[in-house]
Amino acid sequence: MSGRIAAAVCAAALLLATIGGATRAQDVELRSFDGTVELEGDLIAYDGAYYQLETEYGPLTVSAEGVSCAGPGCPDLTSFVAEARIAGAATVAEGLFPELLEAFAVHQGMSLQRNTARNGASVYTLLRDDNRPAARFYVAAGTTDDGFLALLNGEVDIAIALREPTTPESRAAREQAPDDPPLARRVRVLALDALVPVVSDESPVNTLILSDLATLFSGEVSNWAETGGPDAPVALHLLEPGFGPAQDFADRVLVATDRPLAPDIVRHGSAEDLARAVASDAFAVGITSRSAVGDTRILPLTGTCGFTQTPTADAVKAEDYPLTAPVYLYLAPYRLPQLVRQFLAFTETDTAESVIRRAGFVNQELTRTPLRQQGERLRNAVLAAGEDVALEDLQAMLTRLGMAERLSSTFRFAGGAAELDTQSRAAV
Repeated sequence: MSGRIAAAVCAAALLLATIGGATRAQDVELRSFDGTVELEGDLIAYDGAYYQLETEYGPLTVSAEGVSCAGPGCPDLTSFVAEARIAGAATVAEGLFPELLEAFAVHQGMSLQRNTARNGASVYTLLRDDNRPAARFYVAAGTTDDGFLALLNGEVDIAIALREPTTPESRAAREQAPDDPPLARRVRVLALDALVPVVSDESPVNTLILSDLATLFSGEVSNWAETGGPDAPVALHLLEPGFGPAQDFADRVLVATDRPLAPDIVRHGSAEDLARAVASDAFAVGITSRSAVGDTRILPLTGTCGFTQTPTADAVKAEDYPLTAPVYLYLAPYRLPQLVRQFLAFTETDTAESVIRRAGFVNQELTRTPLRQQGERLRNAVLAAGEDVALEDLQAMLTRLGMAERLSSTFRFAGGAAELDTQSRAAV
């Protein structure tokens, strides 16, 4: 095998047909335009840019740009419609994906049409100038659990998650396809968010110590007076267990301190319901996503060192805020249609970053913060002055850093590992 076709053909031991883009296996013949190379086999799939064939050499992927196709199984290249099925966290599926798809359609010189499928999923169709469909995105809003389950069952191409996969989920993925890349290598960070404690505007509580969250939501503390607040019972609110923020909070705050969840927590089926319930009760506290606080008020958190952090965009980007929560896209272990891959690439552009910010999430755009705008960090540094940090040390630091800017990207390693965490890999 030589020439142009040789460069376009590569072995792929584990090629799976894309959902919705698969073609029933039929005989085809691919020929290079100069007629020097011919390939025969069963067409597995066509994704708009590449043919996938089962041949006597094994599974092969061939660029459509270098060949012509003959035979009953050849797809109609002019009417091909790329498809992708997506499921997972409702706050992203409903609050961010439509805006991103709309911006992507404009970027491609297309229009976007929205319909509802029989199963309730939203169907977003990208239309060309002549009103012919170019791509369809089926987006099912649910929970992070729903997204991972559908991905592991091969029902979707992309799972939207507000947490990393659990040990059983990662194990199930390995057992189903031991030769596929693990879930940790099939993930993108779409945007950033944070887990935040929220209260009513009428609440007398203004801040919480991070450890208070564990004692409150485990039921060890049931009165605000025990946290320095008023003498009033605490009303606890969380999302249903299948939602990523609820699971992430339980794992990072309660399981990490070997505490169970209190039995009297009020559960909610949506972030909007939680925000409304907390906003109407002066003595309630809830845990939700920064992007979905509604009419509630976010409580700053004080860490073990006594430093207070609010979930500003820069604090979330730098992971200074202790409960940052990236928005993950976990991908199926096969090649997605070209237009779908272009959409994923679009989510990393400046245009998409603006959409993400407007939707209430934190984007990953690199920012620079002058020292004069780092009041909270300077306040923490001054409060830390003492025997180990003298006033002269602080003055010397400020003199040296007076004209410096802090970049938002911070690179952190996973706990007990020599590998960067997922958010840091995305920053790289």
